[in-house]
Amino acid sequence: MSGGVDSAVAAARAVEAGHDVVGVHLALSRMPGTLRTGSRGCCTIEDSMDAQRAANLLGIPYYVWDFSERFKADVVDDFIAEYSAGRTPNPCMRCNERIKFAALLEKALALGFDAVVTGHYAKIVTDAAGNRELHRASAEAKDQSYVLGVLTTEQLAHAMFPLGDTPSKALVREEAARRGLSVANKPDSYDICFISDGDTKGWLAEKVGTAPGEIVDRTGAVVGEHEGAHAYTVGQRRGLRLGTPAPDGKPRFVLEVRPKERTVVVGPKEALAVGLIAGSRFSWAGADPVASGYVAADGDEFACEVQIRAHADPVPAVAKIETDAAGSAELVITPDAPLTGVAPGQTAVVYVGTRVLGQCTIDRTVSAVPVDA
Repeated sequence: MSGGVDSAVAAARAVEAGHDVVGVHLALSRMPGTLRTGSRGCCTIEDSMDAQRAANLLGIPYYVWDFSERFKADVVDDFIAEYSAGRTPNPCMRCNERIKFAALLEKALALGFDAVVTGHYAKIVTDAAGNRELHRASAEAKDQSYVLGVLTTEQLAHAMFPLGDTPSKALVREEAARRGLSVANKPDSYDICFISDGDTKGWLAEKVGTAPGEIVDRTGAVVGEHEGAHAYTVGQRRGLRLGTPAPDGKPRFVLEVRPKERTVVVGPKEALAVGLIAGSRFSWAGADPVASGYVAADGDEFACEVQIRAHADPVPAVAKIETDAAGSAELVITPDAPLTGVAPGQTAVVYVGTRVLGQCTIDRTVSAVPVDA
């Protein structure tokens, strides 16, 4: 129970369905900013109290579980390491993967519980063979299946999402009000929960320091300087302060970040187009493509859709598993039309229809535009 309206209504529905429900709030951070009223993320002290009020109203036991050490190691430190390596991580994906459906689920199962119930907008469907599949929610505008793409078959077997069939969040708020839940009109959390003021650039500068370097174009020519590569992300335009204008006079965008070389690569907007993405850290949310009947064997291409951000539109694509001579495998995805502003470290979630088939953390991208274009 995060302290928001979604988890409160999900808990209420679980109680109403006859389950033996216990409310658990996760204490994920001991950073001072998360103790202040007005903190912009989730999991603050105020959120804990809101969750307890909801649990009290529902008549269920309520506990706060301290996962702050694991959260720091698995989410915060990972976030810093990824940015330091020039990648763009998604901490919400890591939290779902390593905390809510790993650490939390492990403890819940050890204590004898059957499942973790959350307020995510997604659905679990059981196919004719009894396999559990993760699907998009009914309301696409609120669909949160993307951030659950990291779930595994075992985790899906112990997950419940009571809000998956609800057409809109407005209806969830109305239901919360009818039930007398004080969080009915509570605003949604946003931004990164462990960066309370929303200043990611400043937070990273404090954690990893600054290391000045060069800004270069795709030919390697120096066109400016920067104070720290960690402050830049692929697709960024503002804040470059380039000393040398582009020959065509058009704006330039960040195309690549190379922290080891302390270099930021810029180029025309057209060069942000990506024609291929691949990642070795991939997983399947349920039966894999072969077991699902999408392909006859590993290495065969299958049609799918790929989504690279939580609120991005899915794009038709083909995907396959490629294995090199050393036996290392990666999920390779080729979109029908180029993707824009894709950065290593992002998560690519693969869909077949409404089903979440799986995901990969993007390790490499191939530009759709040659350097000399």
